[in-house]
Amino acid sequence: MSSPARPPMPFPTATDTAETYWDGFYSGLAQPEGWRPGPNVVLVEEVAPLTPGTALDLGCGMGGDAIWLATHGWRVTAVDVSEAALDRARDHARRAGLAQRIRWERHDLTDTLPTGEHDLVCAQFLHSPMERPGQRDAMLRRAMGAVAPGGSFLVIGHLGMPAAMKDTPFDVQLPTAAELRAALGADPAEWRVVTERTVTRLTPDQDGTSAPRQDGVLRLSRAAARR
Repeated sequence: MSSPARPPMPFPTATDTAETYWDGFYSGLAQPEGWRPGPNVVLVEEVAPLTPGTALDLGCGMGGDAIWLATHGWRVTAVDVSEAALDRARDHARRAGLAQRIRWERHDLTDTLPTGEHDLVCAQFLHSPMERPGQRDAMLRRAMGAVAPGGSFLVIGHLGMPAAMKDTPFDVQLPTAAELRAALGADPAEWRVVTERTVTRLTPDQDGTSAPRQDGVLRLSRAAARR
């Protein structure tokens, strides 16, 4: 079943934290009867050739990517700042019979990150109207440290705001894959660029039509032996 169209992002209030903002968003998000979250198609394209191992999904939302990873043999740690999102994700995983293959953890990624190293660390649309300039880059640089030797680091991000939100004054970083690679400062002696591309997809609008959006895709592979 296709994903329902999401409403425009609400403006944060003066008292919002990242947790309260996203709890409010997910608590108010309509979920049609029988709907289940599906994976990001670009994640599937990038990860399908990899040998399953351990995965860390950052900003997992309602769990579509984490559930797909678990279905395909990965042992997943899935992280979000919103307990409301995690509650929905746990329920979807339980209904899919995957409750034992995914560990759900609440983290504000500006402060904490799950411990340990993983064969895949990924972040799909890790954007937030709560972020401050440079904060996303810092989160992703820290997350690179959680990639095990020989592992992969995958980031998929929007390259622009949807048409319905073109006048929304959110100060959100939306870099190209090349710009993100430069901001991460990955040492070429340790990291190899596997994918650096732009993809175009159709997304549903509130009026039932679809509009094209572009996303940037960056996948890095860490050397098997660190230098």
